[in-house]
Amino acid sequence: MRFFLIPLIFILIQCQPQPYEFSEDNSSEILKTLSSDDMRGRQAFTPDIDKAADYINDKFDQIDLDELDGESDYLQKFEVLSIKVKNADIEVGGTEVSPANFFVLGDTANIEWAETNQIETVKIAEGENFQQRFNEIREKNVEAFVFIDESHEAIFRRYQPFFSRASRTFPEEQSSNKVFVLSSGSSETSFSAYVTKSTDRLELANVVGKIEGNRKDEYVVFSAHYDHIGVRQPNSANADSIANGANDNASGTTAVIELAKYFKSKGTPERTLLFVAFTAEESGGYGSKYFSKQLEPDQIMAMFNIEMIGKPAVEGPNTAWITGFEKSSFGELLQKSAEGTIYEFYPDPYPNQNLFYRSDNATLARLGVPAHTISTTPIDVDPDYHKVSDEFETIDIAHLTNTIRAISQAAVGIVSGQDTPTRVDASQLN
Repeated sequence: MRFFLIPLIFILIQCQPQPYEFSEDNSSEILKTLSSDDMRGRQAFTPDIDKAADYINDKFDQIDLDELDGESDYLQKFEVLSIKVKNADIEVGGTEVSPANFFVLGDTANIEWAETNQIETVKIAEGENFQQRFNEIREKNVEAFVFIDESHEAIFRRYQPFFSRASRTFPEEQSSNKVFVLSSGSSETSFSAYVTKSTDRLELANVVGKIEGNRKDEYVVFSAHYDHIGVRQPNSANADSIANGANDNASGTTAVIELAKYFKSKGTPERTLLFVAFTAEESGGYGSKYFSKQLEPDQIMAMFNIEMIGKPAVEGPNTAWITGFEKSSFGELLQKSAEGTIYEFYPDPYPNQNLFYRSDNATLARLGVPAHTISTTPIDVDPDYHKVSDEFETIDIAHLTNTIRAISQAAVGIVSGQDTPTRVDASQLN
């Protein structure tokens, strides 16, 4: 009996799943592919983003992740409407308004406001907070003609070019039409508005894989956006024009793929794990907004959103910072998990940059999810942020790989169900 004991133990050990070993070679392969010129900067609403989505889809397939319920692959497809004003004829007090002095917001419906007694008139008066009033009017679900006092001309000139571009919205979230006019007129002044619009249906896709846990309806999300800003106008004939987005955010996407490999290798987790590559973070956050509508927020225990981890933080190469640290106990739990290791997690050192609200975590945080972004880049001095110089060669691969490894270990308590972060108080969010 003793003779067979050692071989039997050896066989049993061999049958146990072997945890995936993170390596710089694997990190490099993924990062180099996603940030290559062949991806052309992965800009949403262009064909270039599809190539990146297909690559991530293939990676998830190789890992053998589960698809979301009802999906045949890992591409979570959805549509966004692009609405553009084709022609507009606006008059105030019988005088035609210059196109430079108005913009139109709203749904796909054309505007024919000749009999204006049914249209609400609103004034942004001198001395009022323009941004606050604008947001109040915009969120109100009524057709409205908005007179903007000429004292607000400077800020109107900043808003007008932006809001005159094609607007994008989900088909089910079309808002009522509103015409904003810079005018000395009052809300009693007569007006008319005739506006025709064109509408395009644009397809986007998140890439989502799943490892179902023992607690099927308790989710832990590992996410990153995979889009960047595409092809820029070069400074000269031979200048680089592709904003490759190696750090922003091929680095975070690399982490999501590598973490999926790692947790898949460990067998069935206690909580269900979702690995998400979001589209269109740079173009309005449409990927995370759509994703947030597909799940019950109370079932999401935590969100590890990963952004720009390709360069060491100012505190050193074995550190990472967490946005919105004070808004839940998520950061404290990660700090606890890192005790006794060389790695350290700490609060966002750039509170004035409002980074908690500038990444995909914000959408879920506004629903109460303890959703935070983990980053390492010294963003205040990073010379490559949103530049064509954000190339593979600028990335510290050893640091990137070490950070991914640290996140995998920091997540153990939450994945196992031992730890559960407190919820974010959505009522306190801006």
